[in-house]
Amino acid sequence: MEKIIVKKSPALVGSVRVSGAKNAALPILAASILGTEDIFLEDVPELKDVEIIIEVLESLGCKIEKLGKNNLKINSKNLNNTETDYQLMNKMRASFLVMGPLLARMGETSTSFPGGCNIGSRPIDLHLKGFEALGAKIDMNEDVIVASCDELVGANIYLDFPSVGATENIIMAATTAKGETIIDNAAKEPEIVDLANFLNKMGAKVMGAGTSTIQIKGVEKLRGCSHQIIPDRIEAGTFMVAAAISDGDIEVENVISSHMRPIIAKLIESGAKVIEDDDKIRVIGCKEKKAINIKTLPYPGFPTDMQAQFLALMTQLEGESHAIETVFENRFMHVNELKRMGANIEIDDRDAAVFGASKLHGAEVRATDLRAGAALILAGIVAEGETIISDIYHIDRGYEDIEEKFRSLGANIERINL
Repeated sequence: MEKIIVKKSPALVGSVRVSGAKNAALPILAASILGTEDIFLEDVPELKDVEIIIEVLESLGCKIEKLGKNNLKINSKNLNNTETDYQLMNKMRASFLVMGPLLARMGETSTSFPGGCNIGSRPIDLHLKGFEALGAKIDMNEDVIVASCDELVGANIYLDFPSVGATENIIMAATTAKGETIIDNAAKEPEIVDLANFLNKMGAKVMGAGTSTIQIKGVEKLRGCSHQIIPDRIEAGTFMVAAAISDGDIEVENVISSHMRPIIAKLIESGAKVIEDDDKIRVIGCKEKKAINIKTLPYPGFPTDMQAQFLALMTQLEGESHAIETVFENRFMHVNELKRMGANIEIDDRDAAVFGASKLHGAEVRATDLRAGAALILAGIVAEGETIISDIYHIDRGYEDIEEKFRSLGANIERINL
């Protein structure tokens, strides 16, 4: 079994390039089902989640070629299957994103309930309500969901919650629907804007992405295109926190500053210095770290995917900090792992109170989910002794070359096979 070992490290210094965004690549790969010509994608991160969705696409009849590291050529002309493999769907929640484009392209799709990180309830009812509003018939039992239609017809759809996945799935389903679709209370994440830009390059007519109201005018068919995936704002945020927690000086390259506003604000509030320059952000840590409070919210609020990393940082801030989690109800599983390392954290429902600064020590811990794994690496960098992290397959789902990148900054980190 593979594990990551982190030993107390000096202040991290240097530059690191952020990979393409996992959460942009996955829906864009799913959307490639809609095109019948060659699609070229750049900056596709080499991650376990990306591998899984590529397997899903290939099982449906798509042809995918690697054109060197991080570049793919996709052709879905000979798509010949509408049933997604149970084993693949069970590995990753985002594989459910093929349902919308399959419904639009083939008129039917059959899939099992999606898997992924166990960070709380992430119901798919908003996806299904959207499909039904477009004219699809939904049948499901305990194991399988079947959606079918004679044709999809544009509709006005209101989302009870600005779900990222539901917004993406409905946009994809609506691209070739007859007439106009309007999604109200849509998610505003940058990854949705990237998906819309990709679809529009293929000939779709998607307007308003990045706002709460998205308009899609159906077109007859989509063609091929070339597209570069946007930078991963969560990976960028993780390395920015690494600079702050280690009193380091890190320049994060390939980053879009406007996507990072809540993270930048909270790092500055904690005492770090942040310098923005075109597609780079430099973070300089400081010895005197001040307590902060964060509250996770849908974009443009503070991202839930950065809560765990900031919780690790909070253990090194002087005084009482708070992290309030409003997006997922089960996203404090990493707290017990941080407490094994000496963190002083108390949880009251969705509020984690962190009392710092704590002298962390190495321990055997497990990555309970993707972002928890990143938080444990950050904690291990400043902890005395050796931290051994297991269940690192979670980390591999969302961070490309993570040990190499941290090592390039001076971190004492290695992957071992026990």
